[in-house]
Amino acid sequence: MSYYFKTTLRDKPFNDAIEEVTQALKKEGFGVLTEIDIAQTLKKKLDVDFKKYRILGACNPPYAYEALQKEEKIGLFLPCNVVVHENDEGHIEVAAVDPVASMISVENDALANVAHEIQQKLKNVIDSLAS
Repeated sequence: MSYYFKTTLRDKPFNDAIEEVTQALKKEGFGVLTEIDIAQTLKKKLDVDFKKYRILGACNPPYAYEALQKEEKIGLFLPCNVVVHENDEGHIEVAAVDPVASMISVENDALANVAHEIQQKLKNVIDSLAS
């Protein structure tokens, strides 16, 4: 089982891709709570150069609330991460975590429905970018 969904955006500037992903997430009810610029962080902390790579911490509040009511420690898996990075061919790749795959280890059947609904929403985001 894969732990993510992905698509590749060709001929798209990196910052435009970030904006497009953010808008696609918004259409599915997600907000971006955090944005981590890995290249900038690695440069600052280790003085190394790294490809363009951002982690967007996406949250859909109603589903997060529902999940937290069913499993108090599920916050360890929140928010849902979406990665936008430049691949080896110079194209922008977008990948989203599969919440069903990540929540298997929790072993709480009450979370299954929430995980599947979020999974579908994140698949919708990735599919919308591919078209």
